[in-house]
Amino acid sequence: MSWAALLGLLAALLLLLLLTRRRTRRPGEPPLDLGSIPWLGHALEFGRDAASFLARMKEKHGDIFTVLVGGRHVTVLLDPHSYERVAWEPRSRLDFHSYATFLMERIFDVQLPHYSPTEEKARMRPTLVHRDLQALTEAMFTNLRSVLLGDATEGASGWREVGLLDLCYGSLLRAGYLTLYGVEASPHTQESQAQDRAHSADVYHTFRQLDLMLPKLARGSLSVADKDRVCSVKAHLWKLLSPVQLATRAQRSSWLESYLRHLEELGASEEMQARALVLQLWATQGNMGPAAFWLLLFLLKNPEALAAVRGELERVLWRAEQPVSQTTTLPQTVLDNMPVLDSVLDETLRLTAAPFITREVVVDMAMPMADGREFSLRRGDRLLLFPFLSPQRDPDIYSDPETFKYDRFLNADGSEKRDFYKDGKRLKHPTVPWGAGHNQCLGRGYAVSSIKQLVVLVLTHCDLELIRADVEVPEFDLSRYGFGLMQPELDVPVRFRVRP
Repeated sequence: MSWAALLGLLAALLLLLLLTRRRTRRPGEPPLDLGSIPWLGHALEFGRDAASFLARMKEKHGDIFTVLVGGRHVTVLLDPHSYERVAWEPRSRLDFHSYATFLMERIFDVQLPHYSPTEEKARMRPTLVHRDLQALTEAMFTNLRSVLLGDATEGASGWREVGLLDLCYGSLLRAGYLTLYGVEASPHTQESQAQDRAHSADVYHTFRQLDLMLPKLARGSLSVADKDRVCSVKAHLWKLLSPVQLATRAQRSSWLESYLRHLEELGASEEMQARALVLQLWATQGNMGPAAFWLLLFLLKNPEALAAVRGELERVLWRAEQPVSQTTTLPQTVLDNMPVLDSVLDETLRLTAAPFITREVVVDMAMPMADGREFSLRRGDRLLLFPFLSPQRDPDIYSDPETFKYDRFLNADGSEKRDFYKDGKRLKHPTVPWGAGHNQCLGRGYAVSSIKQLVVLVLTHCDLELIRADVEVPEFDLSRYGFGLMQPELDVPVRFRVRP
C-alpha cells in the first residue's frame, strides 16, 4: 500500500471516529440532545425552521438545553429573566466578537487588521446616539420625501401597483443611503434630486440581490451559479460604495466621515474600505424596511389600528401647528409624542424581530439563572439566546401572543406600557428587537425615527390600500431566522399614489 493511500485511510478512520464519538452530559450541565445523525445532530431541523425546532426542544427540555448543530454544541437559553446576566458577561468568559467577525468575513469578505467591535462602537456612538442624531433624523426626512414622493411625481400620475415590501425597503434604504453616504449636490435642486433617486435606486436593487443571498452565504450553502451571481453583485456594490466614488458626494454624514477615519487608522486598503461600507449599509439599513413593511401591513389589515394612528397623527401635527398637508419637516417632538404609533411599532417588532444573540464560551464556567439554579457551560461551546420565542411569543407574558394587538403596549390612560411579568416577576426587556448588552444596536434610535417618518409620510401624503382586502398575512421566510427582522415569504401587492 502506498503512503498516500495509507494516509488517506488513516484520515478516513479519524473522520469516522470524530463523527461517531458521542458527547455525554456532565453533572451540572444543561440537558443534552444530540439528535440521531452523527456530527450533523439537529442541523437539518434547525436550518429548516429554527423557531419551531427550538420551541419543540423547550417543550421537551425546559428553558435551557444543549443541542448538537453541525458539529457545534449550542446551549440555548430561553429564560428572559436570565438574559441580562449573559448580555453583560465580560468577553473573557462569553465572547461576542469571534462569531461576528466570522460572519463579517464569510458574508461580506471584510478582514480588518486589529479589528475591535468594542472600539468601533465607541467611535461611532457620538454620531449615532448623541450629538449628531438630530441632524441624521432631519436629513433622513428630507431624503425620504425626495425618494417616496419624488418617484411618484416623476412616474405616471394616479395609482400604481407595487409590492409593499419593495416600497418600504426601497424607500428606507435609498433614503438612508443618501443620508449616511451623501447626495449628488448641495443645495438640492430638482435635477440633483432626480440624480439621487436614480443612483440610490441602483444601490438598492443591487443591494437587494445580495440581501436575498445572505442566509445561504452565512451557512456556506451557495450553489456554483449562486457564487457567480454573488461575486458579480458584490463587485458592483464595492464600486458604488468605494471611497473614490463617495469622495465627490455632498452632505456626507458625520458618521461616514468618522467611520472612514477609523478604517484608515486600521490600515484598511481602499478595496477593503469599500467592502466595509457595504457591510455598514446592511448593518444600518437592513432591518428598517422589513419592519416598516410589517407595520404598514398590520395597519392595513386592522382598520381600528389604522384609525387610531391617523387620529393621533392629526392631533400631534395640530398641536405642532403643522397642517397634515404641509409636513415638510418633522420635529423630534412630534416623533417623541406618538404613543399609539410607538405601541404599533413595539407590537410589530414583538411579532417579527427574530435575532440570534450568540456568545462563544471562552472558559469552563458556571452560569447562575435568575431563579437560583446554576448550570455549567463548557469552553468551546456556543451560547444562544432567542427572544423571538421568549419573551416575545411567550403566552405566560402576552395573552394570545400570535395575534397583533395595536394597543398591547398602551396603558388604559393612553400612556406607554412597559410592565410585563413572567412568573410574577417584572421583565426588564419585554421585547429584544435590537440585541442586548454589549452588542445592542447603536443605531436603534435612528432606525425607530426613520420607520416612524416613513409611516407619517405615507399617512399624510399618500393613499395606500391592499389590492385584495382579504389577503392573508404572509408566512415568514424561514431562512431569515437570526438575521434580525423577518422578511415575508412573498411580497404583498398594494395600490399606492401620492395625493395631488
